[in-house]
Amino acid sequence: MAIIFQAATAIGATQAQLNSWLLSLGLGMGITCIGLSFYYKKPVLTAWSTPGAALLATSLVGVSMSDAIGAFMFSALLIMVSGFTGSFERISKIIPSGIAAAMLAGILLQFCLEIFTYMQQEFVLVISMCIVYLLGRRFFALYAIPAVLVVGILLSYILDLFSDKQIDLEFAQFVFTMPSFSIASVISIGIPLFIVTMTSQNMPGIAVMKAADYHPPISPIITATGVTTFFLAPFGGFAFNLAAITAAICMGDDAGKDREKRYLASVSAGVFYLIAALFGATVVALFTISPKALVLPLAGLALLTTLGNSMASALENPDGREAALITFLVTSSGMVFFGIGSAFWGLLAGILVQQIISKKKVCH
Repeated sequence: MAIIFQAATAIGATQAQLNSWLLSLGLGMGITCIGLSFYYKKPVLTAWSTPGAALLATSLVGVSMSDAIGAFMFSALLIMVSGFTGSFERISKIIPSGIAAAMLAGILLQFCLEIFTYMQQEFVLVISMCIVYLLGRRFFALYAIPAVLVVGILLSYILDLFSDKQIDLEFAQFVFTMPSFSIASVISIGIPLFIVTMTSQNMPGIAVMKAADYHPPISPIITATGVTTFFLAPFGGFAFNLAAITAAICMGDDAGKDREKRYLASVSAGVFYLIAALFGATVVALFTISPKALVLPLAGLALLTTLGNSMASALENPDGREAALITFLVTSSGMVFFGIGSAFWGLLAGILVQQIISKKKVCH
C-alpha cells in the first residue's frame, strides 16, 4: 500500500482518487480470486502488481492522469494478447518443478528474515510472538497464526507501539478518469508495466502453483487478469496478476488437509479483499498506525512452513540441486536489472544452469 501511495502521489492523485485506486484494486482481486477459484476448483490467488506499483512511483512523475490510465489499459491489452495466444503458458512449461520451488523459497526467505531483523528492535514483542507460534504449532496448529496476531496486537498496545492517528470508518467511491493515449506514455509506462507484471509477478505466481502441484489452465487465467485490468484501469486498477506470497499460504497444508478443498481458502481471501476494497481508507489507516515490528514478523511466521516445504522440494532431486541452489540465491539476493526483479533472473539462471549441467552429464 505504501508503494501505491507513492505512485498515486507521483501522478498528483487526490485523496478521493487514491481511495478509488484502492477500491478498484481490492474489487478486482476479490472478483478474480472468487470467480477463478470457484470455476477451476483450485486455489487461484490474484494480486495487484507490487513491482508494477514501484515502477509507476518513479515513472509517473510529470505524466497526466489520463495518459497514465491509457498506459494501464495498453498494458492490459498486451496481457490479454499473451493469454489469448497461449504464448506465456508455453514459456511457463519449461520451468522445472525444483527450480520453481527454489524460486518460491528465495522470495519467502526475505519475509522470514524479518522475524529476526525486528527482534533486534522490539525484542519483547517479537520473541513473545515466536513463543506463541511455537506453542501454537505444538498444541493448536491451525490457529497458531491467529493466536500470534492477537498476542501481537495486545503487546503492541501495552508497549505503546501503535501511533496516535485517528481512524474513521469511511467507504471508498469510484472516481472515473477518461483515458488518453500518447506514444510516450505507452512506451515509457505501458510496455515496462506489462514486462514487469509478467516477469516479476505472473511468472512467480505460476511457479508457486507448480511447486504446490496445482495445474489450472494458465492462458484463460492470464486473460482474465488482463480483462479485469482493462475495465478497472480508468478507476485506478493499474495491474492485476497471479499472486505468489498469498498463494503460497492458501495452497499449503494449513489451508486444509483435503487438497481438493483448498480453493475455499482463496475464495475466503477474495471475500476479505472485497471488504478491504469497500473500507479502503479505513484499512489504509489501520496499516499506517500498526508497528512494522508486528506486521512483518507476523508475515514471516505465517510463511515459515511454506518456506521449509519449498526448500525440501527444491533440493529433493540430486540432479537438479545445483540449479535449484543458484535459483534460490539469485532470487533471495533481490538483484534488479532493467527494472525486472530477482525472481525472474533467478528462474532464468536456474534454467540455464540446469541446461549446462544436463548437457555436461550427457557428454560424460
